[in-house]
Amino acid sequence: MSALTADRSTSYREGVEIEYPVAASTKIYAGSLVCRNASGYAVPGADTTLFAFLGVAMAQADNSAVATNGAINVLVRRKGVFRFAASGMAITDVGTAVHVSDDQTVALSAGSHNIDCGKIASFISATEVGVDIDRF
Repeated sequence: MSALTADRSTSYREGVEIEYPVAASTKIYAGSLVCRNASGYAVPGADTTLFAFLGVAMAQADNSAVATNGAINVLVRRKGVFRFAASGMAITDVGTAVHVSDDQTVALSAGSHNIDCGKIASFISATEVGVDIDRF
């Protein structure tokens, strides 16, 4: 495509919440960490090869009885501070990057696949932190 030679009307939206197609045979729970798999479909958060963090599911998306990728979408929020389970946290960890461990747990250590999901914004307890997931 060539460069513009006149003004262009470019559509716009905030992009804080976006729908992603869900992988076949997959159920994503509301409030869970969501990743995309190697094929590009939304799946529950996990420390898995070629996964990338997308955000937090705003509603449940149940594609578990369907063998088709993308038969339904999940609404994912990509910005905000969310409370997640963790272990061994301390107040001195505020500002530290955390990584996806599973769909409800974050960890200071990168795990096997280093799936970054944000930074600790608030210390709640040794087993729960507020995570700023601002992706962009």
